Amino acid sequence: MDRPGKEAILLLAAIPQDLRAALAERYELVEDKPAEGERPGVRIAVTTAMAGAGEAQFARLPDLRLLSSMGTGLERIDLPAAARRGIAVAYTPDVMTEDVADAAIGLMYAAARRIAEADRFVRAGRWGPERIRPSISLHGKVAGIVGMGRIGKAIARRAAGLGMTVAWTGPRPKPELPWGFVPELRRLAEQSDVLILAVPGGTGTDRMVDAGVLAALGPGGVLVNIARGSAVDEPALLDALESGVIAAAGLDVFAKEPGLDPRFLALENVVLAPHSASITYETRAALVARMLADIAAFREGREFLDAAAGAG
Repeated sequence: MDRPGKEAILLLAAIPQDLRAALAERYELVEDKPAEGERPGVRIAVTTAMAGAGEAQFARLPDLRLLSSMGTGLERIDLPAAARRGIAVAYTPDVMTEDVADAAIGLMYAAARRIAEADRFVRAGRWGPERIRPSISLHGKVAGIVGMGRIGKAIARRAAGLGMTVAWTGPRPKPELPWGFVPELRRLAEQSDVLILAVPGGTGTDRMVDAGVLAALGPGGVLVNIARGSAVDEPALLDALESGVIAAAGLDVFAKEPGLDPRFLALENVVLAPHSASITYETRAALVARMLADIAAFREGREFLDAAAGAG
């Protein structure tokens, strides 16, 4: 399995070409083939936050000691199973923060100010014969942020800097933060002009934004989701966009990717992005560097951030 001087790394999921190229310079890359059964001798495997890994993979890899995951999400990785088997889990929680926060603000402006719609309006030759519809001003409005982790805080700082009032909700208050805490999501939606989702995936956030929350956001409200598609009841969102229950949405994530519901494609009041909030030259380079550094630290016996530590 190994070439001389190169340790094998098992790829449990499809990975971007930049990461594949960087790993291939240093390691022997092996594609996972579950049908071949157990793979002894593999110490390191790579996955992504969207693909995850769990007991089924771990059971086939008796010598696995490091799972390196590209992305911030951990909900699709079985951390207790990894901990029980002595598998460390490296991931990239800090690298994407600033660019994802930038993307959230960009989607907010694109949806509220009809930026994508205006571009289509001009390209279609409608400017002159027609007048584009008014958009929604954002200065002085309320940005309600759902989830106040690293990304939520970065979004809050940006929104406040734009002259918006920031309020937020989450599992528990954080008195040290300068923004108002609202204990209930529906109440936050009622108070907000823009509702921005920055929560992890998993059962605790599954379809937390439902028809009731959307109704509370109201016909002048804008929803932005750079978190997980699972956090929104997507049929309810489509109904709300089609019927005017809310004004608009800016979405980077969907319940099914990349095959999103075709109803989205017919709507002028939604801005769609291909789960690309973190895809910048700078963040891609930083992600690859972080993963390489964590793998090297594991091989050299140095410390690195292990998400499975204490999870057993």
